[in-house]
Amino acid sequence: MASWGQLLPFGGVVALGAMAPGPDFAVVLRHSAMSGRRAGFAAALGITGGIMVWSVVAALGLASLLAASAIAYTVVKVAGAVYLVYLGVRALLAARKGEGYEAREATAEPGMAHAFRQALVTNVLNPKCAVFFVALLPQFLPAHATVGDTVLLALIPMAVTLLWFTLVANVVGAMRKLLAAKRVRRAIDAVTGTVLVALGIRIASTAQ
Repeated sequence: MASWGQLLPFGGVVALGAMAPGPDFAVVLRHSAMSGRRAGFAAALGITGGIMVWSVVAALGLASLLAASAIAYTVVKVAGAVYLVYLGVRALLAARKGEGYEAREATAEPGMAHAFRQALVTNVLNPKCAVFFVALLPQFLPAHATVGDTVLLALIPMAVTLLWFTLVANVVGAMRKLLAAKRVRRAIDAVTGTVLVALGIRIASTAQ
């Protein structure tokens, strides 16, 4: 079985990756600010679900094929970039119109399901996750690793990611009263929309 000497450094590297600003953080931040901590937590679960997908893909060896295939990598990269731009444009349009905030307040449950789906798709369409797992997992697996070792190592990024983004959702959700003004919410939509569009363009324009 993997030792603590392998698990702790792996968890630390995963934590640094989760905390780095990126599409996942922007999605959780926006849902937490707009719809509260429950929607933020749903987004955190969506990100964690995406990590689970990539963990399974990496364990099956498919992530290495994605990382090695320029065509497959490009397809996922472009799809992810287009989706981020789509989310960003929607946020920018919401900021411009300044409408729908009260409706979001009254439909918390659909908002949670929507947040989960958006976060899940955002993470699954990020090819950087595939490269991350391909580069990282083998380095921390013991020699002659068992299925249990692989499962244990896959659970760590899921747990670390969920803890971090749950913290983000709760902190931002606790500040929601300060963010309740329509002008503030429009500013949040404008900023996160711009960030998402910029991230989408950056992902599409970067080489493998």
